[in-house]
Amino acid sequence: MMKEGAIKAADAQPADHQPLTETETVEAPPKKSRLRLILLLAVPLIILGIGAYFYLTGGRYVSTDNAYVQQDKISVSAEVTGRIVEVNVKENQPVKAGDLLYRIDPAPFRIALEQAEAQLAAAKVGVNKLQAQVAGGGADIQAAQDNLVVAQRNFGRYAELLKRGFTTRVLYDQALHGVQEAKQRLADARNTAQVNQAQLSGGTVVDQPAVQAALAARDKALLDLKRTEVRAPADGFASQTERLQIGNQAVQGLGMVTIVRSGATWVEANYKETDLKNMAPGQPADVKIDAYSGKLCGHVASIGRGTGSEFSLLPAQNANGNWVKVTQRVPVRIAIDCQPTRPLLAGLSVDVTVDTKERPLDVRPAPRPAPAAAAPAQPQKTAAR
Repeated sequence: MMKEGAIKAADAQPADHQPLTETETVEAPPKKSRLRLILLLAVPLIILGIGAYFYLTGGRYVSTDNAYVQQDKISVSAEVTGRIVEVNVKENQPVKAGDLLYRIDPAPFRIALEQAEAQLAAAKVGVNKLQAQVAGGGADIQAAQDNLVVAQRNFGRYAELLKRGFTTRVLYDQALHGVQEAKQRLADARNTAQVNQAQLSGGTVVDQPAVQAALAARDKALLDLKRTEVRAPADGFASQTERLQIGNQAVQGLGMVTIVRSGATWVEANYKETDLKNMAPGQPADVKIDAYSGKLCGHVASIGRGTGSEFSLLPAQNANGNWVKVTQRVPVRIAIDCQPTRPLLAGLSVDVTVDTKERPLDVRPAPRPAPAAAAPAQPQKTAAR
């Protein structure tokens, strides 16, 4: 049986199997021992290096993926209400400040301007008439005074004749009534002159209140006519132009197109409140954009003065029995220092990592003043017994 087992074992060995020589049998153990020794030393060193790295850099870098590219956006709305008759801009079209975006039907505003100019002319005519009346008011007063003198003389003669009995009482009363009428005409002339003079504030025709009001109405109509041409307020790119259709009604104050301002780009990173312990403006930051490869360099420009929930439309009301503490987010503005190779679009998601190793000199807190030295205690004098 042992012989058959030996024969089977010999048959199971491959044909090219060669027996190990004495030299190979002796050298194999040292090679395995050397590899085992290297592994035993390398693995602890690698673990120690990783631990040392995390120990030295732990808390130095603060990262968040709740960050987005932001750009200044201007909502351009019409300042007058009217029908759109011309559109000169398309979606994502670059525009310069002053370029015509769209035009509102100017016909109603031209008519309003003509009416305002007619009212201005009528106001000037009225002022000229008042000036003529003021100039002629002195003559009316003088004529009334002369009539009063004549009436008084006539009344005096009738009074003397009545005493002598050469006239009747009726003629005397008529003369007296003539004096009273002359006095009333003189008073009316003086009042009319005062009223006309009060309606004129002095100066030229343009300085008169009625003319000034007509001029203001004319300027308002002219401004409304000018506002029928809606122009770009700044350089940038036109966006959300779907409302700009010929025939649509442009409503005053309603945004019709948005201009994304070019050249003003930053990143708004929403950090947890627990990450702001060592963060300060001026610290360097790395910005990685999800849409593009590579990183951008930047720095912390400013830290928000309130959490995101504090400025939300409906702030959280925590004064109830079901309150649960939630870590708040604080917006941190990251300024981009490197020139990007591709255009940055508003709203792109980014990852921001801030290096908080050193606090910038210009934002370090001022040293606290040393406490004033306490005054030496004065020895108390004991009263002599």
